[in-house]
Amino acid sequence: MSTLKIQSSCGDENEQGTLTVKDALQNMLGSISERTSSEQIHLTDAVDRILSQDITSPINVPSHRNSAVDGYAIMQTDLPVGDDIQILNIMGRVVAGHPFTGQLRKGDCIQIMTGAQMPDQADTVIMQEHVEVENNCIRLDGRHTAGQNVRQAGEDIQTGQVVLNAGIKLTPPQIGLIASLGIAEIRVKTPLTIAVFSTGDEILSIGSAQKEGCIYDSNRYSIIAALKKLGCNVLDMGIIADDPNKLRIAFKQAASSADVIFTSGGVSVGEADYTKQVLSETGSINFWKVAMKPGRPVAFGHVDDAVFFGLPGNPVAVMVTFYQFALPCLQKMMGLTQPLIAPTIKAQCTSPIRKIPGRTEFQRGVLSQSDSGKWQVATTGKQGSGILRSMSIANAFIILEHERSSIQEGEWVTVQPFIGLF
Repeated sequence: MSTLKIQSSCGDENEQGTLTVKDALQNMLGSISERTSSEQIHLTDAVDRILSQDITSPINVPSHRNSAVDGYAIMQTDLPVGDDIQILNIMGRVVAGHPFTGQLRKGDCIQIMTGAQMPDQADTVIMQEHVEVENNCIRLDGRHTAGQNVRQAGEDIQTGQVVLNAGIKLTPPQIGLIASLGIAEIRVKTPLTIAVFSTGDEILSIGSAQKEGCIYDSNRYSIIAALKKLGCNVLDMGIIADDPNKLRIAFKQAASSADVIFTSGGVSVGEADYTKQVLSETGSINFWKVAMKPGRPVAFGHVDDAVFFGLPGNPVAVMVTFYQFALPCLQKMMGLTQPLIAPTIKAQCTSPIRKIPGRTEFQRGVLSQSDSGKWQVATTGKQGSGILRSMSIANAFIILEHERSSIQEGEWVTVQPFIGLF
C-alpha cells in the first residue's frame, strides 16, 4: 500500500523549526545594524528627525546674569538689617535686550524687568511689590536676603554641556531648546529608503474595476502609511505577479536602491507562493515560520545589502507582524537609542477567549477603564487574520503568551495599547 506524503502547512501547530516570537525578534535584531549616513539640515526641518550627533551648547544659558522678577536691582551692601528701613535712589530702568550702561553706586538702585540683564554692580533684586516708591526713591525693610531673585549665567546650561544625545527623535520642545542655543543647522540621520511591493495574481490595484476571485491591495497601503509615519522614504513598486522571473527582477531592483525591502504575501507553502523560493535564490532567508497568530508565515533575510521582510498576505497579520517585528528592527537601523516601543499593561478580560498553548496570539481588543479606574479589555469580536475592520475599531493588542491556554472571563491579560504604534 502506498503512503500519501502530507506537506506541512503554516497552520500546523508545534511544527519543528518554528520560532517563538521572542526568538524570531532576537534573530532579526541580531542580523541588522544601524545605518551610519547623516545629513546637515536647517532646524526648521528637524522635527521627528533623528539626531546623528550630540548637541553641545556653545553658550551659557542664561548668557548673562538676569532678574527673575520685576523689581529693583541693588547691591547687597545696601540691604537694611533688622527693623531698619533703607531708602535708595532710582537711577534708571532696564528691560530685556537693553542693559544698563551706567555706574551703580552705594545708595542707588535700578528698576529692572524680568529677564533683563543685571547691572555689573548689582547682585540682588527686590520684588516691586515689596517696596514703597516715592519721589524717585524706594523704601525697603530688612526681610530680604542677599542674591535673591537673580538668575546666574549658565544656571540652566553651561558652555560645552551636552544638552541632547545622538539617537533621539526630535520633538518640538527639543527643537526649541536647540534654537535657544543659537544653533541653526544640525546633523541628523538620513532617512531609510524602503521598497514595498505586493505579490499575487489575485491582487488588484485600488481604483480599478473589481474582478471575481480578486481582492484589492490593502496591505501595501497599510505598510506604506506605517513607514511614512516613521519618516522613511518609500519606493512604491506596486504589485508583482506570481512569476518567478518578475520577482527576481523586482528583488534586484529593490536591493539596488533601498535599505529595506517589504513584500506582502507569497511566504506560505502554497505552490503559487514564489517569494520564498526566489528569495532563497537571490538572497538569504533566516526563517519563515513563527509560532504566533496571526502572522505565522513571516520571512526575514537579506538581498545583497538590503534587509528583507516578507509579511503575510492577510491584512491583520501584516499589521501585527509589522509592529511586533519590523518596527523594532527599523528603529534600530534608524539609530534610535530610545525605541518607541509601546508599553504593556495588565487588564481584566471581560469575555472568554479560546487559546491553544504553543503559540503567542495577538487578539485585537478595546481597552477601557471601569468606573473604579480598573483597566479592562474586550475583544473586537471575530479574530480572523483577514478581518481588517477588527484593527480599525481596536485600540490595543491583547497579547496571549506562548504557553498560555484559554482565557476565562475576569482573568487578567497582557495588553499593548496602540498609543505610539498607530
